[in-house]
Formats: sequence, structure tokens, C-alpha cells
Amino acid sequence: MARAEKSAGGSRAAGIRAARDEFYRGETAKRIAEFHRAEKGPLTLDDLAAFEVEIERALVGTWGPWQVGVCGFWCQGPVLLQMLNLLEGTDLAALGHNSPAYLHLIAETVKVAFAEREAYYGDPNVVDVPAEMLLSKAHAAERRALIRDRAWREMPPAGDRRPTAAIAGGADESLDTSYVAVVDADGNGFSATPSDPNVDSPAVAGVGCVVSGRGSQGWLDPAHKSVVAPGKRPRLTPAPAMLLRDGKLVMPVGTPGGDVQQQAMLQVLLNHVVFDMPLQQAIEAPRVASRSFPDSFWPHAYAPGKLEVERRVPKETRDALAARGHEVSEWPEWEWRAGAVCAVRVADDGARWTGADPRRGAHAIAH
Repeated sequence: MARAEKSAGGSRAAGIRAARDEFYRGETAKRIAEFHRAEKGPLTLDDLAAFEVEIERALVGTWGPWQVGVCGFWCQGPVLLQMLNLLEGTDLAALGHNSPAYLHLIAETVKVAFAEREAYYGDPNVVDVPAEMLLSKAHAAERRALIRDRAWREMPPAGDRRPTAAIAGGADESLDTSYVAVVDADGNGFSATPSDPNVDSPAVAGVGCVVSGRGSQGWLDPAHKSVVAPGKRPRLTPAPAMLLRDGKLVMPVGTPGGDVQQQAMLQVLLNHVVFDMPLQQAIEAPRVASRSFPDSFWPHAYAPGKLEVERRVPKETRDALAARGHEVSEWPEWEWRAGAVCAVRVADDGARWTGADPRRGAHAIAH
């Protein structure tokens, strides 16, 4: 790829295109296709040559005076917008940060939103996703009635279809995903969650990379919106976001963490915006995560009612959550599965404030 770039001559764009064509159409592509043929995989040279990354407009929702931009319904990005819609109008500060009532509300909000992720999300190029309904404030108002004083043991209903239960068990424990937030000198923001693990996908002989293992986030149930099909994107977990105000960039934000990503991002946003915590403090505050929905990774483990809670949340709070019906599972004080949220906040005067999560290897860098 480096040789292809060098030999292209001309502009930087021409060099990048040449390197890309080498990967998808050149010798590298031939090696990938041959590897799949030898291993009885379905990927062909024609598949690689025909592939182009799609450029899509972000989905932008409103939350009070803020706007939040996320990726589309082929990933779990819109879950963040749905959770914020469900919480809008609630006096969260009055509940008290990480109080039993507050954490219960967060957990139940997660369940209501994720039930709809399970029922409706899929590649919009292939399946019909009722996007307007899912993101509407009126729909959120109706769904808010499902949040009650007692914890839902199973997933709340989603429209006229209850999601299919999957195999009970735990979550995947591989450190596979990364996240990067950048704001440059001109104020341009970049928010990305690169991720392609080799845990469930072999490295291609002679190439040294995997060809996306994200197929493991597809389903074999033909009734599922994310059932595996040719040319169809699985419903992915990586889902970066951006916070804006009056249409101007305030903060790129994101995290690794599978199904915990949107849950961790939600808690950090609330810590920072509602409870006025400095960004680093907002990131370091103790977190919870629900597992009360099928996991995105095969075999789609499902742990009804399970709520994982970092041990820094006081025991009396954990006991109060259990009394409300949550199956509380204690995490260590600092748990890597709780996500590793990173962000760059642009202050009103243009200064940059960064936050990096100590739960995993994360760093703030100024250049």
C-alpha cells in the first residue's frame, strides 16, 4: 500500500486512492480472496472490488439546549438519542447524583431504549427502520410510562413485537475496540470508534490483518432485523457521538465497551452537563451498566435484570437497587468493562479541555 501511494504521484488524495485500490483491488485483495476461498469463506475478489465506504449524514437529536450527533440505525448510536429523549423533562439533579432513585431511572431508561434497539435496529439499506417514530419526542413520552418504581426483570415491550430471548450467560471480555476524539486548531471535530477484533476472526495469511469480524454481531434468526444477509451491515456496537450547541461543536465523545458504550456515554454526559462536573471528574465517576437485553456479540447472551455496578457506589445504594428488583452484580472499583470514555470539550473562549478514562489505557494529548 505504501508503494502504491508513492508510485501514484500527484496529490495526496491520489496517493490515498492508490493505496486503497491496492487493498481492495490489488495484490492484497487477491491474497484476501484466496484465503477466503481456501478456508471456504464467502468473500470474493469481486466483493472487495465493489466495496466503497458510505458517507452518510449524522442523525442529530435535541436535548434541552443541546444537540447530539450520532451514527445511523446500522449501529447503536440512536440509542443515545432515545435515552436522552426519555430523560428529557425529568429533574435529574433533584434525584441526586448516583442516588438509588437516579441509578434506577438510568437503568430502566437503558432497558426501554435497548428493547427498541433489539426490535427495530438494522441496516437501513436493507430493512425498514421506523426512524422518525423512534426518535420522536411524542414516542419518548409514551415510552416513558414503562419506567416504573420496580425494575423490569425482562426487557420492556417494544411496539407490537417482543424481542427474541437469547442464550443466558455473560458478556464478551476481549479488549478489542478503541476510541479517538480530536479537535484541531481550526475547531474541526473528529469522533471515531475504530474496532475490528481478531478474537473471532483469523488473520489473513501473508497479509497480517483480519477481514472484519463484525459478522459476529449478526443474527441467525430470520425474523431479526439484523439477520445475516449478503451485502448487509450487521447492527454494530461502535457508535461515537458529538455534542453541539446552537449548531457549533462543543465536544466529540465516545468509548469502547460493546453494549456498554451508549450507557457509559449517557452517564458521562449527564455528569458533565446536569451535575456540572469538570470533564475528567465526569468520566471518573462510578458507573452502572445493564445487561438486561441480548448481547450484540454471538451467541447473544442475555442476563435478565442484571445490573453491574462499580464498587465505589456505596453498599447502601447497591442494596437499595437490589430492593427495587435489580439483580446487582458487583464490579471492581474501576472496571474496564464499564467503558473508557474520552472527550475533548471546546470552551466558550476556544480553550480545549480533555478527559481520558483511567479504566483502560487512555491519554490526553496536546499538539
